[in-house]
Amino acid sequence: MNEEQGHSHDGSQVPPEVIPPGTLPPMTYRDLPEPVSLRRMIGPSIILAGLALGSGEFILWPYITFKTQFVFFWACMLGVVTQYFLNMEISRWSLATGETAVGGLIRLSRHFGWILLLLNIIPWMIPAWAKGAAELTSWMIWGPADEGGSLGAHYATPMAIGGMVVCGLVLTAGPVIYETIERVQVVLVSLVMILVVFIAACLLSSRPDAIVAMTTATVTFGYPDFIPQMDENINAVMLLGALAFAGAGGTTNLGQSNYIRDKGYGMGRFIGRITSPLTGQEEAVTEVGYHFPATGENHARWKVWWRNASFEHFFSFFLTCVICLVLLSLISYVIFYDANGDAVPGAAQYNQNDLGFVWGEALQVQERIGAWMKYVFLIMGVAILLTTEFGVLDVASRISADSVKTAMLRTNEFWSESRLYFCFLWGTIVLGSGILGLAEFGYDVGALSLFKMSACLNGVAMFLYSAALLYMNTTRLPDSVRLKGVRKLVMVWSVLFFGFFSIWVGVDVIQKILA
Repeated sequence: MNEEQGHSHDGSQVPPEVIPPGTLPPMTYRDLPEPVSLRRMIGPSIILAGLALGSGEFILWPYITFKTQFVFFWACMLGVVTQYFLNMEISRWSLATGETAVGGLIRLSRHFGWILLLLNIIPWMIPAWAKGAAELTSWMIWGPADEGGSLGAHYATPMAIGGMVVCGLVLTAGPVIYETIERVQVVLVSLVMILVVFIAACLLSSRPDAIVAMTTATVTFGYPDFIPQMDENINAVMLLGALAFAGAGGTTNLGQSNYIRDKGYGMGRFIGRITSPLTGQEEAVTEVGYHFPATGENHARWKVWWRNASFEHFFSFFLTCVICLVLLSLISYVIFYDANGDAVPGAAQYNQNDLGFVWGEALQVQERIGAWMKYVFLIMGVAILLTTEFGVLDVASRISADSVKTAMLRTNEFWSESRLYFCFLWGTIVLGSGILGLAEFGYDVGALSLFKMSACLNGVAMFLYSAALLYMNTTRLPDSVRLKGVRKLVMVWSVLFFGFFSIWVGVDVIQKILA
């Protein structure tokens, strides 16, 4: 079949509103399934929100607030808004074809197979979330190392490795992996939201000035500073990473298309799901999708699918991220700054530990709300970080398996996507454990440094695939479902936004090398 004609699922000819096959076999045509209710679509975006909680929301943006108040918070809000539209463009291809965004990019060029594999493995092999969760757990038992908790520092590495192994076992035990992820993330994200709202309400009840300070800095773009003062802690690498993690971040955003495919959105209903090789019945998964004929009925269904997917992502992902970013940053501000915007006495001492500001938050939450709230805050932090590690292990394994299967092993019957998924899952756990194990040989790296490295690499990845998605969704899809208008302008903005900060990081790194 050439690019000027298509066939329906039963072999009959259909109107040639054609998706060029590119490097993969041509798509066949079948009618778009009937839309389901908005309630039944809830799930994929909550998983993505769970991925967002443990990096930008709990660590990077509260840390930036601790160091610079709200000078850069305007960029945080722009980042999460940009990610909403970016994620919807990732969803567009899967809704219309059943293929993942990774599959769509590989249709453009097979080189995207190994490019996406590298962009996915290198940032996410860094086990920042498991390390952070282990550090917080050790503090609850022994306290920070600089307060006599040296035994906790010794046990942090094996606890982090144990956390990753537990996440891997949970993922392996579920028959259908998507269903396991959805159940776990819905429970954890709901619990975290309740705790964040409760703690913020207690602390902000006597500090309305914090809300005024945040609002003013956001609407004035941090005037007169715009960009925070640079030092060894706040630099171009940190800021790019924070922008990438004002939401899910990096290649995890591409996982949205994998999740909506497994949930059965749109044409994804005709594609199989990843199942456990131990407990699940393997489903037939095709890497080649379908497209619906250009009929009035199909276009009407498309509008409903697109509208419902947009609503689900707005309420489940966008609002969850915004609420957590705002409240956790406000908590940091209220704890470390007084009503006049001056640092409270003793705030500087929390610079001495990698995640010391989190310990400072926990101590102040205990002092201002109640005796046991320190432990509640730290348990919430552990839950947030393990939720993210759990999600990262899943989505990184999905994207790697998708890239390899589609670009390199599409016709190999033995290496199914499910088998590749579990190889990448446990390979990532082994690799991350090795990185953590370097601590035993004197190469220990703190959790915050790991967050910075992972986040910055993911920011560069977002710049690259934003440009590819812009091209793909404006040139390869039929006119009836193509990216147009305001959304096209937002995608151009996404390329410029992440491109500017990526180039800034590159220049900054080169200058330091040459200095």
